[in-house]
Amino acid sequence: MQLTLTFLILGATIFAFVTNKVRADLVAIVSLLAFVITDILTPAEALAGFSNSVVLMIAGLFVVGAGILRTGLAGMAGQLLLKWSGNSELKLFVLLLIIVGSVGAFMSNTGTVALMMPIVVSIAISMKVSPSKFLLPLSYVASLSGLMTLIASPTNLIVSQLLVDRDYNKLGFFEVTPIGIVGMIVGITYLVLVRNILLPNEKSRTETKADYRLSPKKIIKQYDLNNRLFKVFVPEDSSIIDATLAELKLPAKYTLCMMKIHRRSQEGINFLPVTYQEMAGPTSVIHAKDELYVQGEEENIRRFASDYSLEMQELAEGEADELVSKHLGIAEVLLTPNSSFINKTVSTLGFREKYNLNIIGINRRGGYKLQDMVTHKLKFGDAILVQGAWDEILLLARETQDVVVVGQPKEHASVAAATGKAGIAGVIMLLMIVLMAFEIFPAVISVMIGAVLMILTGCLRNMEDAYSNMNFESIVLVAAMLPMATALEKTGGMAILSDGIINALGNYGPYGVLIGVYILTAVFGQFISNTATAVLFAPIAMNAAIAMEASPTTFMIAVAVAASMAFVTPIASPTNALVMTAGGYKFMDFVKIGIPLQIIMFIVMMLAIPFFFPF
Repeated sequence: MQLTLTFLILGATIFAFVTNKVRADLVAIVSLLAFVITDILTPAEALAGFSNSVVLMIAGLFVVGAGILRTGLAGMAGQLLLKWSGNSELKLFVLLLIIVGSVGAFMSNTGTVALMMPIVVSIAISMKVSPSKFLLPLSYVASLSGLMTLIASPTNLIVSQLLVDRDYNKLGFFEVTPIGIVGMIVGITYLVLVRNILLPNEKSRTETKADYRLSPKKIIKQYDLNNRLFKVFVPEDSSIIDATLAELKLPAKYTLCMMKIHRRSQEGINFLPVTYQEMAGPTSVIHAKDELYVQGEEENIRRFASDYSLEMQELAEGEADELVSKHLGIAEVLLTPNSSFINKTVSTLGFREKYNLNIIGINRRGGYKLQDMVTHKLKFGDAILVQGAWDEILLLARETQDVVVVGQPKEHASVAAATGKAGIAGVIMLLMIVLMAFEIFPAVISVMIGAVLMILTGCLRNMEDAYSNMNFESIVLVAAMLPMATALEKTGGMAILSDGIINALGNYGPYGVLIGVYILTAVFGQFISNTATAVLFAPIAMNAAIAMEASPTTFMIAVAVAASMAFVTPIASPTNALVMTAGGYKFMDFVKIGIPLQIIMFIVMMLAIPFFFPF
């Protein structure tokens, strides 16, 4: 009875995935609950996937990938690849896949995809091509890279350990490499040939609101702040020293706004000039040698400088962009229909006192008011440009009912905080790869070390930033599907299928049984993880090899190879689950592209495996 129920649940799950009417992670959870309700799995067995090292590793890799993206390392790598490819999409496509295959030879395919995904998306956007044209091939080649070295995939380690347990020689580090090279050549050739035929290239698949997000740089350009920002230096004999901005009444007297102050640190003994910046506010006190960043008309700025014996200074190239930094930012906010700000002037709002932010501009129907703002009454539909600490902007976005913050200030704050740390992110990534390649720690620990270092070094702003970058749909999908292998094993479903193949194909000799083991492993590998597939089918293949008096190594290699051929379903591999959401793929995309590749690989591998590993 339980065996029948197991296959019914498996069939219903596959049907739900194919129809794509319900989110994949919800389907996986319902399937998991069905196994518990029918008493096929205990609650502990059903929830075991959530403590699986693969799931934890995926979560950590999302954090590492976010650090790579936030610091700009992904964009830099993408620009380098674009330079090498000479803007040829074909050359770029091939080069990307070769790099993925090379990187994947020394770390897990999941890690490879998580690390390369931000780079690929960045490149696709810069070339104005849909990322969906790159991400699925990225996943496929990452799976094939698992055959390049012993440590490239858990399946290789599983079959190697079984050989040792049965008193045979373990696999060498590069023993599977010839098979991997053949697989990579065939796989990349296939993907190049079908990339314009079968791969989706609809921008709507992956189109987000990113094109419409009002980033700080866009705001600076729209409000023309570059041409309205000036820097003045405070000499030691200036009469402005020790005055507060409230006392100076700059908006009323000069129609200008103090944006921020750069000043030299007075703490300790400074062998080198150490400067820091602070947001300018009513209580800010002017010190000698301060650099004041002031926004307004040049004529008014010069009058202000003349009155207080200040020195006008040229802004360095790109210095206006420093309005956005690790701590300070700008954002545009819209008045809500019931906002208490409507029909009030900027001077009567007390905005600086309430929210600790400066109002530096008003956008009314596309017209930008930067002069005499204090006298303008605000109207519904107005957009206010505010400047201040990122934390205060985020607080404004969460707490007030009077305005709606446009864009994603949290994301922009994270990018600003990580600016200039691309080198640090690169070192962390390399450290993680080395730890994994030399197996200094278990793979999941190496990934967690990388994730924690991304946070501690400021490549990610804080833990909240780390959590917000995890794709929990992918994490839950993988965790909920892992126990399915346990259900198949407990109910005897695997034994029935394997015995059937051996009985059916035993008369055709070792080659016939090898074909049967490969097909069975590959088929089940489309619905459960490659690790679980290898764990279940390696003993079956070993017993079959011994019964046929053939080389167990040949059959172990077949299991490792077949388990890595995860092309037909999005749940066949964590890498497929990772790119499914990011690439906007549907279940049938994997079927349409994966089945021909699966058939081609079957034919090639049935020739290559006995050639490199004779019976």
